[in-house]
Amino acid sequence: MEKRKTYILDTNVLLQDPEAIFGFKENDVIIPAAVVEELDGKKRLQDELGRSARQASRLLDGLREKGFLHEGVPLPEGGNLRVELNHRDIAGFPEAFSTSGADNRILSVAFNLKRDEEERGDEGQPVIIVSNDVIVRIKADVLGIEAEEYRRDRVTENQERYMGFKEITLPAALIDCLYQDLVIDIEEIGLKSSCWYPNEFAILKDELGSSRSAVGQVSPDGRKLDLIPPATQPVWGVTPRNVQQKMALRLLLDDEIPLVTICGKAGTGKTLLTLASALHKTMDDQRYKKILVSKPVVPMGRDMGALPGELGEKLRPWMQPIYDNLEFLLGAKSDMMKDILEEYGTIQVEALSYIRGRSIPKQFIIIDEAQNLSKHEIKTIVSRVGEHSKIIVMGDPQQIDAPYLDETNNGLVYLVEKFKDQEIAGHVVLTKGERSRLAQLAADLL
Repeated sequence: MEKRKTYILDTNVLLQDPEAIFGFKENDVIIPAAVVEELDGKKRLQDELGRSARQASRLLDGLREKGFLHEGVPLPEGGNLRVELNHRDIAGFPEAFSTSGADNRILSVAFNLKRDEEERGDEGQPVIIVSNDVIVRIKADVLGIEAEEYRRDRVTENQERYMGFKEITLPAALIDCLYQDLVIDIEEIGLKSSCWYPNEFAILKDELGSSRSAVGQVSPDGRKLDLIPPATQPVWGVTPRNVQQKMALRLLLDDEIPLVTICGKAGTGKTLLTLASALHKTMDDQRYKKILVSKPVVPMGRDMGALPGELGEKLRPWMQPIYDNLEFLLGAKSDMMKDILEEYGTIQVEALSYIRGRSIPKQFIIIDEAQNLSKHEIKTIVSRVGEHSKIIVMGDPQQIDAPYLDETNNGLVYLVEKFKDQEIAGHVVLTKGERSRLAQLAADLL
């Protein structure tokens, strides 16, 4: 039987996942008083950090019904939670680490608890500090305290990430059959239907190495493979330049797939393909009333502060990539820009801050830079989608500017993993940059 452990949680863990206190099974969980103070300082923020601080505070308050927090209360899976005040005894604690700071006070709690457990000998429990702050983990190592990064909220490991397509080799005869019949049974070509997700793509290549190849799409029920025609008609002057862009365009133009997620590095064509498809579906097919575009307002580098003007003027710098792509699509028709944005209202740019409580029917919704959204925020956004609307959520999981988010726990990868087995959703990762050779090298090397 594995020995019971004592986990000490840093503030950033609770700000990242307020329910982390329930994630350590039958082990003991310690919340230092400094963490409670830091939560109190964050609770009034009107953002995701404030929401997490308030939720963590409510969970701790609910546990008070089971006993006194400073004495310890039982957790659902057999563990115990305690709010610890023991940071004042600094005997043996390095003078270089002043206990005036919250991080060092948290470390001093771990230091004292570790010393107490060591005095118990074989009956003592291992003490582990859990923090997403690299410096805290380094300091813990200096103090001889075991430290871990919080991993419970990770959606998936990088090597397991769903790509939206697979590359397989087959006899050339089976590839010819797909071209002839346009659709083929997955089981008939020796593949297990259980290994495929709805609307996933298959890149078929000749097992003998010839140039014969094909691209197919799995049917919503996961049993058939439909041929994607080699030639693709331009959409608002945009023709896919590689096979992944072709897959993305097919998902974007399919009215039976209301949720499409697209991941890719800078320059892979995410925004251009999506905007071209949106204009085609809205202005040409009139399938949707208008296009709604939004993105999280998270600055890269130093924030410029409050911007002057009305809401539209404030959002203009954040939405400039949309305007750049729109100018490219319109080309010689650049005089239509004002009509599309203002007079006809075809494209509406909005801040995500005002989306809560809305219902958005019959619109083509584009959420860009979604890697900077939390799980809670992505749920709030997707649950606003009304009848006959389509939502495109895209971003680059490797370019995250929001605090407490990384490649494994952000809202974009969370949405992809939760919806990959749903018939109404489709996903593809764009792997090849098409902006320029320099942009592709920068995305790969830097």
